[in-house]
Order: sequence, then structure tokens, then C-alpha cells
Amino acid sequence: MILDFFRQGGTERHSGPEQKASAAGRVMAWHGAGRVAWSPRDTVSLTRTGFAGNPVGYRCVKMISEAAAALPLVLQDCEQRFAVHPVLSLIKCPNPAQGRAELFEALYGQLLLTGNAYIEAVGVGAGVPVELHVLRSDRMNVVPGADGWPIAYDYAVAGRTHRFDVREGVPCVCHIKSFHPQDDHYGLSPLQAAAQAVDVHNSASRWSKALLDNAARPSGAIVYKGADGQGAMPGDQYDRLVSEMEAHHQGARNAGRPMLLEGGLDWKPMGFSPSDMEFQKTKESAAREIALAFGVPPMLLGIPGDATFANYQEANRAFYRLTVLPLVARVAATVSAWLARMSGDMLDLVPDLDQVSALAAERDAQWARVTQADFLSDAEKRSLLGLPTVAAEESNG
Repeated sequence: MILDFFRQGGTERHSGPEQKASAAGRVMAWHGAGRVAWSPRDTVSLTRTGFAGNPVGYRCVKMISEAAAALPLVLQDCEQRFAVHPVLSLIKCPNPAQGRAELFEALYGQLLLTGNAYIEAVGVGAGVPVELHVLRSDRMNVVPGADGWPIAYDYAVAGRTHRFDVREGVPCVCHIKSFHPQDDHYGLSPLQAAAQAVDVHNSASRWSKALLDNAARPSGAIVYKGADGQGAMPGDQYDRLVSEMEAHHQGARNAGRPMLLEGGLDWKPMGFSPSDMEFQKTKESAAREIALAFGVPPMLLGIPGDATFANYQEANRAFYRLTVLPLVARVAATVSAWLARMSGDMLDLVPDLDQVSALAAERDAQWARVTQADFLSDAEKRSLLGLPTVAAEESNG
């Protein structure tokens, strides 16, 4: 460059490629010059950004896991429903640190966040295990065998690894996973499907925070006009101006502070562009996509602009019917089959729909239809309603 030539006394030639740079380039926004930056897709990063760092994802997981954990479970076989059983006692008090609700809330939470959930049984070998514990999915690794089926599970904590061997007998670890079309050993979580919407929502929140830090108004430009129309600002004056702007006119504590400009400087405010005005709608759209991935009606989350359901009760009923009940039924069936292999009894854990207040209207309608069906016997009616037979009930009494 010419300036380098004069600084070096003209003795050396500039060998590198010629580059031009503006003094104001550091504070200018070049729209469209950058590439889209997505957050990492590993389990720990997704949990941090989509659950711990996103209110919509956090509320979706909490709503589903708490509603599913609070759903009553009943134990029954093909003939009767049990009121007292060792499996019921185990589920009621699975370990000294957790009750039934805490255990299942952690189990459903792990399944929603990672697509995988692991339960460890303590005291396997003498019928029903003594304790049940939920293991963190991000610490568990599946060890496949030569035929592709899992032969062990490695649980790593603080640099130490414990291996659960599942090749012989009933495995002491129950692996519950969501459907994944491209993975044989791990499930696909709703958070992975909603990862892009989570990034958009978090970026919109950071943009709003930056706007508030800038006194909730758009930025502007300082135009310099020197003597005789000179447009170039001396380097030392430019550096001093930038430092004064950073120290006295940025941040929430400097909101509203008047700006003192010296001769030759003029402040030109910039208004909001149409894209800036649409930012809030983009954030709401991303929130609806996150709720859609988890199966939570946006109306239940207070997201504006959603009119899919006529009222709140209809949305709550759809939430239980389409999201909570399928999840509980699938997890309860897997856990009951695993415990049945240990105890030797063919038992089923099923959700008790009679105690779900959100489905009371549907349940009343079903009872009315079955009661009015004169062509059905009493035993057939009780079977349709999920009740044990009269003979079995009387023998238990």
C-alpha cells in the first residue's frame, strides 16, 4: 500500500495481498455477510439451551413430566385389579430419596430432553427389586455386541465408569427410548426436533435484551464533517470518540443521557426497519414451533396468536389425550414388562383414566354409552370399562 511505502521509506515492497479497511468497520453491521450459527446438537448443549436457557422449552418439559407423573397408575392382570402388591409398594416408595411422583417426573424429563430414559433396579434376583433409581441419560452409553444388540451399559461419572452387564438373566437397567429412524440404540428427543426453533427464540431474546440495554431505541450514526467539507476523522480523535461512546452512552445505566458532540459531529438517529418490527412475531412463531414439537397446545403456554382450540378446556383435554396419555401408557407398559420378568407375574401398569379430571366429560359419555347398551352383559360392560370381573372382585373382598 502507498502509506506502507512511505512509512518504510520506499525501500521495501508490500508482498502480501492488498487489503483495504475502514476505521468505522468495527462498528458497522454488514447485513448478509455472515453465516447462520446454530448451537451444538449434543445432549448437554441442547439441555442447556433448550431447557435451562429457554422458558418455552422449560415449561413444556415441566408441564408434560409433572402431568404424567401425577397420573395415577393401577396394577392389574387379565382377571383382577390389585389394591396391595409388592410392585405397588415399590412404585410408591422407589428409593429413600424419592417418591413415586419424583421418580417418574425425572424419568419423563430425561425422556423428553434426551429421547432416552434409564431405570436401575437394586436388589435384582429375588423377585421384585428393592429400589428403583433414574440414571442420567447424558452419562449413559450403550455397548453393542457383535450382533448389534446391547450387551452392556456404561455409566460414566467424574472420570469413573460403571458397567451394567445385560447379557444374562433379567437386565438391571431398563432402557426406554423414543423412536429414532436413523439410530439403532438411542432415541430422538422432541428437543432435537425443535433445536432450530430454540436457537431462533433465544436469538430473539438476546436481540430484545440488547435493544433494552440501548435505551430501548434503535441506534444511530455520528456524521463527521470537518473543515472545508473534510470527511475523514483523525485517528486519535476517532479512538477517543469510540471510548467515550462505550463509557458514557451504552448500557442501561446510561439510558437517556444527553450526548455532547464537538464541532463537526452530527447525530443522525435511525428508525426501526420493517424487519425489526417483525422480530416479535418471529419470536412468537418460534415459541409455537417449540410447543408443537413437544405436543403442548400453545394456548396452555399463553402464546398469543393461536386459535386452534375453541377454549382452554378443549386445549387441556387435547393435551392429555394426545400427549400425556400416550407417553404414560408407553412408559408404564415398558416398566411393567420389565418388572414382570423379575417377579414372574404377568402384570400390567396402566393409567387410571377415571381420576383424570381433564377427561371427565369423555369418561362420563363412555359410561353412559356402555350403560345404555342393553345387548351387552354385565361382565362385558365391566370389561369395556376396564374393571375386574364380579367374581374376582368378590373373591378379593
